[in-house]
Formats: sequence, structure tokens, C-alpha cells
Amino acid sequence: MPKTIDIKNIIDEDSLATHIAERYQSWETFRDEKKNEWDEIQRYIFATDTTHTTNSKLPWSNKTTIPKLCQIRDNLYTNYMSAMFPKHKWMEWVPDQESDDTKDKKEVIESYMQWVVDRNEFYDVMSKLVYDYIDYGNCFVMPDWYDGRNSDGATDQVGYVGPVLRRISPLDIVFNPAAPSFLESPKIVRSLISIGEVKELLMRESSGSEEDIRAVEVLYDYLVGIRKHVSGLGANDLDVKDSIYRVAGFTSYREYLESNYAEVLTFYGDIYDEDTGKFLKNYVVKIVDRHKVLIQAPNPSYFGQAPIYHAGWRLRPDNLWAMGPLDNLVGMQYRIDHIENMKADVYDLTRFPVIKIKGVVEDFEWGPMERIYVQDDGDVQLLSPDVQVLQADSEIMFYENKMEELAGAPREALGFRTPGEKTKFEVQMLGNSSGRVFMNKISFYERFITENGLNAMLELAKRNLSKAEIRVLDDEFKINIFSTITKEDLVGVGRIRPMAARNFAEKSQMIQDLTTLSQSPIYQDVKAHFSTIKLARLVEQLVDVEKYGLVEPFIRVSEEMDMKRLMNSQTQNFTEEVATPAGILPGDEDPEVSLEEPELE
Repeated sequence: MPKTIDIKNIIDEDSLATHIAERYQSWETFRDEKKNEWDEIQRYIFATDTTHTTNSKLPWSNKTTIPKLCQIRDNLYTNYMSAMFPKHKWMEWVPDQESDDTKDKKEVIESYMQWVVDRNEFYDVMSKLVYDYIDYGNCFVMPDWYDGRNSDGATDQVGYVGPVLRRISPLDIVFNPAAPSFLESPKIVRSLISIGEVKELLMRESSGSEEDIRAVEVLYDYLVGIRKHVSGLGANDLDVKDSIYRVAGFTSYREYLESNYAEVLTFYGDIYDEDTGKFLKNYVVKIVDRHKVLIQAPNPSYFGQAPIYHAGWRLRPDNLWAMGPLDNLVGMQYRIDHIENMKADVYDLTRFPVIKIKGVVEDFEWGPMERIYVQDDGDVQLLSPDVQVLQADSEIMFYENKMEELAGAPREALGFRTPGEKTKFEVQMLGNSSGRVFMNKISFYERFITENGLNAMLELAKRNLSKAEIRVLDDEFKINIFSTITKEDLVGVGRIRPMAARNFAEKSQMIQDLTTLSQSPIYQDVKAHFSTIKLARLVEQLVDVEKYGLVEPFIRVSEEMDMKRLMNSQTQNFTEEVATPAGILPGDEDPEVSLEEPELE
């Protein structure tokens, strides 16, 4: 019997690469249970009947599924997106030092970032991240530099060049779940690319020197040579015992090498390199095929940490993998489908009941006016189930309402009002109170994903931008203004802060408080000490109408005086017009005009 070839005999391992692969395998194993839960949730979300879910094991003849989880998911997504992007301008520059707190600096940075995010690709990524936040309870994002220009050799075609956000699928990232925080934990991101893209990646990351180009060629030839060597072996000639070579998506390491794809694991964080004896602090290391280092370099980010950001829906004290809003609702979804199909089966048995036959009965056909012939000890009897089970709709409704509340999406978010007579302000107060879970979750997402992602894109632009011509909409004249921005224009100490969901909740609460105060008896005693001009400025800010310039001190007094002057003038003109007859009446003569014809000489 021919001996098999051990994979260790045909590959040249780098100890750093295998160490990273072992870490990936270990952290991937830690979340196997979590991945199974995610798979079950995805089945329920996109199920068309119970045969695609864990309810398929039930012995019911009816297989209906009520898509409640899917409805809650769509409801949360719609409300999250509308809360984060309620208007065109939803971010602001907040400086950390006085030299950067200038109008020009603020306008330049805000205009550039508004131009960056005002693209369909940005909102598409944000949409997918919100779905990850709901479906998996965890979403991950990082910045990337994009160059969309195309060249035909003679001229450059127009295309977007600048920072973009990249979604990282929760299935493609692992980290130490027991770390104190996500930022402190090393991270490994998995990507699957073609073998040709590996060479392009190497050339893009190299310095362009002859030595680096030769090193790239040697490494690429080695990776291609392994694949050619394996393809020349027999089906059972390759022995792979090490579990770190089990690449997800492939049945074996041999099948992986025979494909046209290459797995790249990108490590971010601190790691010890046994080959060189150096401790690599805040490094980025890319490995391929679970054993070979492609690139290793210090993390170039000014922030001093991996530019990967995470938000979890329901955080755990000792585990960085958070729960999602749908995780603990799967059992209630199972219960709803169980009751619905049981009710449907009982309904079918009521319409088409089981027939009990006793003794000797001749064959018969069940139908109207049919005759059944039985002997002395024979009998035919219908067995009808208890029809009270058909009243299970109220129980299903109870579970559906409870699922809405547990997911942080109260029924008021769908436009339904809770029972009971209420005043207008009681309705608003109840709406704000019932939406606190929702606002808490979306504010958390906004702080850790949107805000961190925007600042990471701005930091990337400061490092890579040469110049950019951006388009800015003038709110007053409604025209586009084009201006050129350079890297130096974006240099400043501060942060981009989204002012959508968090500010919206604060402003809504303040408007409600002011309205309640103005209608209370205590306001009548203190209103003499309230400045009407400052109050008008506050209301202008709360309802976001500053750009229209509606507030001017005592402008209504002058406008009313102008209106009265115009009314008096028009009234006087109308009076004179009524008093003056129209046309020439009989007997009216103009002394200066003679109607007699001149005499001819």
C-alpha cells in the first residue's frame, strides 16, 4: 500500500503564519454555538413554511409559518435607518482645541465629509450593517481607501477617490471573546480571493523596488507551485492531520489548493514573532494558505489601534459576542407556529372528522345522502375533536405583542395606539417612554459604528488625500458650488459627530418639556423672567430651522405695522374708487374741451 505524503513535507511554513492560523482556529471554535444560533435565526427570517425551520420535526400536516421574526426585523430596520438619517445634514465637526474652532475649518471638514457620505455606496454599507446589528446582534466596520478612476492610457476617466466604509461580516472575523474590550483584543479577518488577486495585493503593498518585486515573484511562484504539486498527486496521496488547515467552505485542504481561491487571514494587534524574536506591537500581518506570511507592517493609523469597530445589541459582561434582538425570540416564534398549525389541523379534523367503525359494516363512500349498511352489532360514528382549540388566535396575538416589546419595538412604532383615552401630551409622553429601549440601542450603534466609522474615514483622508474637487449645495440659493480641498485643509484636532438619533431624542424631549411648562400654572408666575428672544432662538434650534432665518427680534411688530399701512392705503384707495363715478355722465362738460366743430373760413 503506497504511503501518503504529509502536507508538512511539501510546504515551507512560517512560524508567525501558523501561530496566527492556530489563533484563528481556536477563536473560531469558541463561537461554534453562536454560529448555530445565527443559522437558526436566518432560517426563520427567510422561511416560507416550517419545513425550512426547526419546526419541521413537528408531526402536523399543516406547515404554515407566521413570519413574526421577519416582521420585527423589518420594523427595527426601518425605524433605525429613519432615526439615523432624518435629514440631509446629520453630522458636525466638534473641535478639541481653540485653533481648530473656526468657521472655515468647520465648513471645510463638514463639507468634505458630507461629500464623502453622500453616495449610494455609503448608505448601502450602513444598511447592511444595520441588518447585521439586528440579525446577528454584532456588526463590524472598517475604513478603506477607494480609487474608482479608470484610465485608457491617454486620459483619466472621472471616478470617486476617497475613503469608504467596508462591512466585515460577523462570520468573517474572530477575536478573543474574553478580552476586556473589543479594542484591546487582537482581531483576525478572513477573506477569500482569487490566486491572481494575491499577486495584485503583493504588488500594491510592495515599495516598488527591484528587491521587493523579486520577493513578490518568489512568493507568488511558491504559492502557485504548491497548487501544481498537489494537483499532480492522486486522490488519496495527501495527508493533512493538522486541524488549522481545515479551510471553511472546502471539504479538504486538497480541494482548497485545487481551487482558484486563496484564503487570506489579516491579523491586527500585538504578536510575538518566533522567527525573528521580536514582539510586533500594533502590527498588521496578512497570511495566506494558513502557513505563509504575505505582508507584515506596522499599523499606519494615527489612532494607534486597529481601525475596526464593533457594536453589540445586547452586551454580555464576560463575552464580547453580544446577543441580538431576535436571539431569545426564536422559542416564541416556534410556539406561534406550533399553535397555528395545531389549530389548522384541528380545523381540518372538524371539517373532515375521523370515522369510527364498530362491528361489520359494508363498504361505503362518505358523502351527502349516502347509505351505510351495518349488521346487528355494527355502528359508524364521527369522532370530532374539541373545538375550543380553534380559539387560539388570542394566544397567538399575545405572543406577537410580547415579541414586539421584548425586541424594543413597541406597537406605537407601527402606528397603533395602546387602549385607553389619552390627551395629546400623554400620548407623546407614552411614546417617548416606550421608545427608550429603541433609542438606547440606536444611540449605541450611532456612537460606536457611525461616529467611529466617520472619524476613521476622515483620518484615512488625512493620510492619503492629495486633493479633491467636491460639490457643496448652497442652502440659500439652491445651487451647487464646487471647491478644491487638499490634505492640509483636513488637518485638525477634533471629531466628526453624528447628530441624528441622539440629538433627535434630546430635542423631542425638550420640546415636550417646554410645551408642558407653558401650559402649567407655574409658568404664569415665572414667564416675566423669560426672554422671548432667547426662547425664540431656542425653538429655532430645536426644530432645525436656523438656515431659514425665521427669528429676528420683534420682526412681527414691524411686519404687522407694514401690514396695517398697506391695509390702510388699500382701504383709502378703495374708498376713493367707490366715490368716483365711472365714465362721463350726461351734462358733464370739460371746460377746456369744446365739442363744437370749428368754423371754416
